Amino acid sequence: MVKRTERISQEIKKEISLILQSEIKDPRLTAMPGVIGVKVTNDMSYADIYVSLYGSKESIKESLEAIKSATGYIRHLLAKRIKLFHIPELRFKCDDFIEEGFRINSILDTINKERNDENQ
Repeated sequence: MVKRTERISQEIKKEISLILQSEIKDPRLTAMPGVIGVKVTNDMSYADIYVSLYGSKESIKESLEAIKSATGYIRHLLAKRIKLFHIPELRFKCDDFIEEGFRINSILDTINKERNDENQ
């Protein structure tokens, strides 16, 4: 049986993904946002939202600031979409999952190229 907090985390993840894609119009939001995961505390007081932003370092920084400044608005929209007695406080955290994946792929490509060059 799936815990209640896990079900709520998944629902919050889905809704915040939609909100970030279509509702936030802040011009600082230039990096492509993606919600990687959501962890709701057992007492339902906080939800840590892990977002991955793709872009330059400066655009990532500005985009995260834009998302954090819109936290109240995002929580308000979430309250309209999810039927809960209490909507948790939202805490956005940057997760460099996508950027790290690109970095690892680049390293692997370099290694493969060096091996191919040695074998020829």
